[in-house]
Amino acid sequence: MPTIADLLFFVTFLCLSFYPDNGLLEDGDTGYHIRAGEFILNTLSIPRHDIFSFLSPPIPWTAHEWLSEVIMAVIHMAFGLTGVVVFFAFLISLVYYLLFRTNCNSNNNIFLAIIVILLVMVSSKLHWLARPHIFSQILIVVWYFILNAYHYRNKNYLYVLPLVMLLWVNLHGGFIAGFLLLGVYLVGNVLQSFSSESEKRNLSRTRTVTLSIVIILCLLAALINPYGYHILLFPFNLVSNRFLMDHINEFLSPNFHELEPFKYLLFLMISLLAVSREKLDAIELLLILILANMALYSVRHVPLFAIIALPIILRQGEALLHEKKGAFTDFVKKRSDMIAAVDKTAAGYVWPVVGILIVVFFAATGKLEYTFDARKKPVAAVEFLRREPIQGNMFNDDEFGDYIIYAAWPAYRVFFDGRSDMYGEERLKEYFKVVTLETGWETVFEKYHINWIIYNSKSILSRVLIKNNGWRIIYSDKVATIFVRDMPEYRYLIDKYQNVISLID
Repeated sequence: MPTIADLLFFVTFLCLSFYPDNGLLEDGDTGYHIRAGEFILNTLSIPRHDIFSFLSPPIPWTAHEWLSEVIMAVIHMAFGLTGVVVFFAFLISLVYYLLFRTNCNSNNNIFLAIIVILLVMVSSKLHWLARPHIFSQILIVVWYFILNAYHYRNKNYLYVLPLVMLLWVNLHGGFIAGFLLLGVYLVGNVLQSFSSESEKRNLSRTRTVTLSIVIILCLLAALINPYGYHILLFPFNLVSNRFLMDHINEFLSPNFHELEPFKYLLFLMISLLAVSREKLDAIELLLILILANMALYSVRHVPLFAIIALPIILRQGEALLHEKKGAFTDFVKKRSDMIAAVDKTAAGYVWPVVGILIVVFFAATGKLEYTFDARKKPVAAVEFLRREPIQGNMFNDDEFGDYIIYAAWPAYRVFFDGRSDMYGEERLKEYFKVVTLETGWETVFEKYHINWIIYNSKSILSRVLIKNNGWRIIYSDKVATIFVRDMPEYRYLIDKYQNVISLID
């Protein structure tokens, strides 16, 4: 028999591995991360300047996810894109396996825990992508468990945190969340040190000193990275750029006009806090206020909120079940006891191992294969570019840029891609000026000597360029259209593919 945690891992891993529309390659950033990792391995150096665009002089680039990119590149070289997808499916499954194991034990209402973990998972699914931030999700679960064990169960594993930070700071910029949690637990203990009870006051003061030392050690560990102290400033420079925050989808607020499971998790938490007599302590209150604000401000923080909220919701829900008497609460308690009794009889890791072996077998025999979706990415258009090399500077859809880096770099260098933080506000404004057809949008083409364009076929820009005598279509499908300037250098291509225009009409 599998444990609940085993079953959770098994089902999640198999669903993500075998469901073709799992969304892990929905974002093309996966492609440039792989190529960046390969560059690091091939040159044994971490790039300090942009290597993927044609912009000159090269833009300074903080490759803060370099270790994640190396891991992705190694997996890609050994097992291809399918290996990368399966690896991140494994990591995502591991996140919620660990979250359940570290927060649900014999003292918990396991029936309630199952409901909440499933709601946490569907809330977080919007950011399940084959990208480095998944490493941060695993490490935040470990980090949160260690802090909770220290504060609530008097088990001291804090010595592990500097080692975790040393790894985390080189994997992903989400390491700043580790410092955020440390800060919350420190402030919470400072507040509790003013308690009227002398025993609690002394304990909180001791914890305050200990946590202060741990923060210093973690800061020192965080400095061990290719960029030194500059890496500590990177997250703040990113979030302080209001234009970037207001124009990049994953930094925008959740769209509650669409189906958004996160709101139900938020409603559940608010409802429990409203009716339960169990009070939040200072740390829980700070965590909820800070993380709820972050999740409402930016959709990319929803998984972080969900992870942090889970044990708080469980504690409040269990307190409410103990307070209330009735048929429903008796039913929930009875079912929970039955499930817990069965769960205790299960042991080992057979089911997770079996799930891994099944996926590995199908991937190794070629029966499981992942590629970028040709219905959303310019797969066919890039194949055309390989057959018909085009010289000169391109302007590209930013989503296309990530795939072009993966499939055609270094033969082709992009104008823009998913590294919006690197390109900066000025170039992001120029990009939006073109795609939204603001007054003077063509001056951007002149400034960067743009001679050909690959862009979304259904976009307004493509429709305008079709009517513009200065541009000619040489390729088009339902995803991407390629335009070249009407100039002698491209006359042979224009003549060769002049009939493509009729396909658009």
